[in-house]
Amino acid sequence: MDPRPRWYRVGWALPWLLFQFFPVADLVSTDRPVAVRLVAGAGLLVFTVVYLDVFRRAFGGSCRTGSLLGRLAVVAALGVALAVWLGPSWAGLLIYVSAALAAALPTRWVWPAVVAAAAVCAAVLVLDGERSLLILPVLCLLTAFALRGTRHLVSVNAELAEAREELARNAVAEERLRFARDLHDLLGHSLSLIALKSELAGRLAEADPARARAEMADVEAAARRALAEVRDAVSGYRQVSCAQALAEARSALSGAGIAVRLPTRVPALPGPVDAALGWVVREATTNVLRHSGARSVTVTLTEDGTEAVLTVADDGRGPADDTEPGSGLTGLAERVGALGGALTGGAGRDGGYELRAVLPLAPVPAGAAR
Repeated sequence: MDPRPRWYRVGWALPWLLFQFFPVADLVSTDRPVAVRLVAGAGLLVFTVVYLDVFRRAFGGSCRTGSLLGRLAVVAALGVALAVWLGPSWAGLLIYVSAALAAALPTRWVWPAVVAAAAVCAAVLVLDGERSLLILPVLCLLTAFALRGTRHLVSVNAELAEAREELARNAVAEERLRFARDLHDLLGHSLSLIALKSELAGRLAEADPARARAEMADVEAAARRALAEVRDAVSGYRQVSCAQALAEARSALSGAGIAVRLPTRVPALPGPVDAALGWVVREATTNVLRHSGARSVTVTLTEDGTEAVLTVADDGRGPADDTEPGSGLTGLAERVGALGGALTGGAGRDGGYELRAVLPLAPVPAGAAR
């Protein structure tokens, strides 16, 4: 349903009502029988009402084509009949007919119909000897041009409004995807760490109570950290640094009895690149803990001024031949790809699994991502 008020949708037609001064003046001033005046007045009233309704429906988009054509037929028939019957003072009604035709007819029908209305107007004036009013047929054509332009502008504005709505829907969908991806990355890593340390604490509860208490303290810290990170993600301000992710990886993997070799230093990286590599480290650590059965993990990070390369390799079972990439890796690939980088994963050179991310250090223009 069109939300605009009805007066707005007929506003395009209201200025043209000024031309009704001439038939109204003729109806009042010319000596005619009362019956003729009543019929002519009623015809003019019906003509005006249907004319305004045509504009309301044409610009409001609330009428079927067949119904609109029926109203146009009423406007055209009354306009021609009144002009032919009552003479030159009523020939201006053909201007209204031209405006209604231009506003409501399909493009291929507009100009034949408008030219016909202008011809009728000219014929009425010529037959009554009013050649001085031949400007009226010209006004029929000019009015049609004006209304076609107006109709085009209204159509373009409607398309722009639809495009804005579509962009807004896409932005909402993209934000939902980002939020879901962040929550997956955050909670997948944190909950895996909590589950692992809780299991370890359970096994150590009787054999080594002090170590079990230390592990449970780590569980509490991980849970609090996860809660804070989720709150940050909800607020839209979450940024995971690569250095932070590497420190968390050392803690989580060492706690699981997995040997870890990390870069001796983390180079200064652009914010988006640093955050993306942090997510890669987190996802790789989570996958090692969940699936790999590895005894050792090696993380390397290099940058040459042009691009940064991060590799996480383990000596575990390696990739299964029939396993599709999980949602975590898929989300990572999207995150890295948005920065113009590439994420690859597969069997390592010495067995196990290797995850490799390559990211350019310079910003990549929109649409140029690999």
